[in-house]
Amino acid sequence: MQAINDISERHAEVMGLDIRRVTEPAAIETVSGLAGNIWRDHYMPIIGDRQVEYMLNRVPSPAAIGQQIVAGYQYVLLFRDLRPAGYFAWLADTADRSLHISKLYVDKTWQRSGLGSRIIAVTEQYCQAKGLRQIWLTVNRHNRSTIDFYLRNGFLNSGEVVQDIGGGFAMDDYRMVKVLQPR
Repeated sequence: MQAINDISERHAEVMGLDIRRVTEPAAIETVSGLAGNIWRDHYMPIIGDRQVEYMLNRVPSPAAIGQQIVAGYQYVLLFRDLRPAGYFAWLADTADRSLHISKLYVDKTWQRSGLGSRIIAVTEQYCQAKGLRQIWLTVNRHNRSTIDFYLRNGFLNSGEVVQDIGGGFAMDDYRMVKVLQPR
């Protein structure tokens, strides 16, 4: 198993995962392809195929992922049984003592297996080690199952965020926040 320096090998071994930090073009392509599969499956019933395809051409494109990595985002791919099982990305803000989970997606094959909760647990450990006191993210306000997942994992809804993304589309989200207790 190849572990990245920000995620403990113990968590990976418990889940039978191979965890890889995304830095190379081939890994970026894998994330982009996985995003296409996950987003089409999950978001088309919520926001429709036109908006999903519009966003796929912009947000998880290889070029966009590469730009985010250059800007400081850490992307991580998760493999189970040698197949991509999910990915996540985060950006720490040490001045604000917070961490933004920009992406957290699990392939439908592995949903409800505890993988998402493990990612949250690893994120919390990372934050504790770095002295970060808050984790935040945004989630589509019509994405009930995912909102429920975050609520079960200790996040609170801190309000609506609507952002114009061009093409006649908007992201209509909730901002979810989890305040961490100091150790």
